[in-house]
Amino acid sequence: MKKIELLSPAGNLEKLKIAFAYGADAVYGGVSHFSLRIRSGKEFTFETFKEGIDYAHSLGKKVYVTINGFPFNSQIELLKKHITNVAAMKPDALIVATPGVVALCHELAPGIPIHLSTQANVMNYLDAKVYYDMGVKRIIAAREISLKDVTEIKKHLPDLEIEIFVHGSMCFAYSGRCLVSAVQMGRVPNRGSCANDCRFEYTLYAGNEDHGSLFRLEEDPGVGTYIFNAKDMNLASHVDEIVKSGAVDSIKIEGRTKSPYYAAVTAYAYSMALKDAQADNFEAQTYQNELNTTKNRGFTDAYLVHKPFDKNDTQNYEYALSAGSYEVTGLVQSDENHFLCKYKVYPNDEIEIFAPLNVTIDEVENELGSIYKKEDGKYYIKFNKIITESDKELESVHSGNVNPIKLPGKLPYMTMLRTKSEEENIEK
Repeated sequence: MKKIELLSPAGNLEKLKIAFAYGADAVYGGVSHFSLRIRSGKEFTFETFKEGIDYAHSLGKKVYVTINGFPFNSQIELLKKHITNVAAMKPDALIVATPGVVALCHELAPGIPIHLSTQANVMNYLDAKVYYDMGVKRIIAAREISLKDVTEIKKHLPDLEIEIFVHGSMCFAYSGRCLVSAVQMGRVPNRGSCANDCRFEYTLYAGNEDHGSLFRLEEDPGVGTYIFNAKDMNLASHVDEIVKSGAVDSIKIEGRTKSPYYAAVTAYAYSMALKDAQADNFEAQTYQNELNTTKNRGFTDAYLVHKPFDKNDTQNYEYALSAGSYEVTGLVQSDENHFLCKYKVYPNDEIEIFAPLNVTIDEVENELGSIYKKEDGKYYIKFNKIITESDKELESVHSGNVNPIKLPGKLPYMTMLRTKSEEENIEK
């Protein structure tokens, strides 16, 4: 079986480094409003994005640049400058969404491969061939595509790379072609400024045009009215099928605006799933246990293995976003001797260590605390004292405190400390 690339989101330089540390082969991200995630694009400057590309290349890994917005005439000259500036950074591909921008990238950045965005909605080999004939190296298939159709495209176009989404937010509209945000908020989704109106809770009314009556529909408490709210895609349990199909070249995780912890866990879980599938040692529940620790809207396996009319589990009508089963309590800093608090830490709390791949953790015990391995094969940390970098002792430390806290022993850079959420502990 061929090796499949794991492609993770990079919302900023920190998340780019974390994605690589936890198993990603490549990342995607962008600078400016030509990317479909304006908020994450603002977190990268041209300087830090170039730094990220150089960092990736030093690891033998790749960065793909998102230029997949839908430009207006008034933006084209600015877009030309943007493509030229980005091309000078030597990224590994440009992700674009329209035929005109494909042609423009060939003209201005002839040496850089072009990947066609999922926004182009390719679901069959006829459309795929049109873009392939235009010089597109990779198609990022529509989220609505089935694995059977991916295989059919590959059969007709064996030299065309095919990338599919496997995890992250879903749009209730067809491949993100939604105007709700544009109509309600004046923020256009296909120009990168979606306000996520579909995630809001709505109040329902019934009206009668004949006599002008209008009344509010009452719902049972807890039922909710999140009528547009799609669950998050989660195909971790189907990675073995994807690998065995031989048709997929890259699997992609959505989430440039999500947390560093999300970037770490999703890269870790899917890299493990890919490795196990190729070794014929696939354990779906192992990957799901990790993914359940992240914030989510409930999970669905979407359309890759089921047709939309075969099931009715893609919408979450009850809540916009769950807390996930774990809280991230800390992130280890580059000196490997301190961490920054992200939640709360008290002396004698037992906190799980979630570390990057292929690192060594040494067990220690001293006056600051201990790092130890338990029967479950996981490492934990417990603090006897909470001491800041400047040697001030605290009774506890909470998120918002920017003082680095001393560790009992060295932990690898970008290691995360996590603990079960209070709701999870109550349920147990």
